[in-house]
Amino acid sequence: MSNKQRPARPAPPAGLVIVDKPDGMTSHDVVSRVRRIMGTRKVGHAGTLDPMATGVLVLGIERATKLLGHLALDRKSYLATLALGSSTTTDDAEGEVLTTADAATLAAVTDERVDECIASLTGEIQQVPSAVSAVKVDGKRAYARVRDGEQVELPPRPVTVHRFDVLAVRREGVLELDVLVDCSSGTYVRALARDLGAALGVGGHLTALRRTEVGPFGLAKARTLERLEAEPELSLSLDDAVATVFETRVVDAATARAVQFGQPIPAAGVKGTYAIADGDGRALALATDEGGSAKFLVVLAPA
Repeated sequence: MSNKQRPARPAPPAGLVIVDKPDGMTSHDVVSRVRRIMGTRKVGHAGTLDPMATGVLVLGIERATKLLGHLALDRKSYLATLALGSSTTTDDAEGEVLTTADAATLAAVTDERVDECIASLTGEIQQVPSAVSAVKVDGKRAYARVRDGEQVELPPRPVTVHRFDVLAVRREGVLELDVLVDCSSGTYVRALARDLGAALGVGGHLTALRRTEVGPFGLAKARTLERLEAEPELSLSLDDAVATVFETRVVDAATARAVQFGQPIPAAGVKGTYAIADGDGRALALATDEGGSAKFLVVLAPA
């Protein structure tokens, strides 16, 4: 019997996988599943989704995990269902009911009043995240502190709600709204449900949430885990992902070598984070200008 070890499975190519996350799985559960499907431990995600939420989850594979902290995913879109008439401990359907409005109070809520309160929650607003959010308090997630029995009060922070549109209204014993929300990163849709219910004086919480877009990535690019299992392929290569998200500076061969070895190169005159690529479109690095030179945030192409 040979003592030789079986050859290691080659690493998959680097890039992004856009997953249509199913209900009931945490974002970490999805990462674990994709690690097995793609045959690598080097998988990470950008923009956590709660277990009850479905939709677009962006995952980095291999060297593309270096991109995740720099991706310009500052605008997100959701389809959601809000239940007005009761509030919960988690601001969603998974929490314990705190308050319930009586039928007469709920029936008195007019469509016009709903529209007025939604308008007050649109634009640049100050929002208090849910106490069971992933916001860190002294280095510990707020939801973990709540789980440990602590009383958590988070300060408000600025967010932007670009659109908050009512798509459908149902008044069959309860008052439910199907809404479209287009917002900045860091906005909590469950907090919008909570605050809308509070403004109307009846309480409110989130019952369904589907993320349809994250930055430039939408459901059209997303695949279910079952489809990914059948066809374990990238949604975008590393080079294509970088070109999709960032303004790109193309450099000559000599400059490309300098970038790969981390040697200084002149500034590009570009505001914010930009990509550096060679003449073949290969992503070399992400950088920002600092004075007269480019400051490398991450080098993507090995020397």
